[in-house]
Amino acid sequence: MLFSKGILLWYPVLEGVQEYRMHPAVAAVEEVLVAAQRRGSLTVGVYESAKLMNVDPDSVILCLLAADPEDEDDIALNIHFTLIQAFCCDNEINIVRLSGLQRLSEIVGGQTEPGAEPRDLHCILVTNPHAEPWTCSSLEAISNYCTESRCRNQWVPFLTLTNDEKPSTLT
Repeated sequence: MLFSKGILLWYPVLEGVQEYRMHPAVAAVEEVLVAAQRRGSLTVGVYESAKLMNVDPDSVILCLLAADPEDEDDIALNIHFTLIQAFCCDNEINIVRLSGLQRLSEIVGGQTEPGAEPRDLHCILVTNPHAEPWTCSSLEAISNYCTESRCRNQWVPFLTLTNDEKPSTLT
């Protein structure tokens, strides 16, 4: 089994069987990102997210804060994350911390145009416009996962996005 900061990323399908599957919450995050992007319900970037939360916080249903280990010493990013987390908690918005910016870039598209600056994927908001309510089983699974995490005093759960391949270091 492979663990990352206490979250099981891959788990055995059946006891003694050598087939592993991605953690259900990771799969749900990926499914929600794809569905939200198709619907036009993603806001990408710290600045863009802050603007949206200031204008229409009630439309935000999920906040994803993404950083890889090399971003740990980025003081400005950590300050942004702290402020965004506080805002989300005050407005009862589910938050999930992610690592795996490369996989996140593959899912939502890291560049808008060839040769352009990469998009800021450190903060992604999923919105649910009031005019067109959106129901999604994966979104419900993430909400349940966040609720369960809070019951275990893990106020901001952490997940790692990985490629679809099984990691080679399973024990």
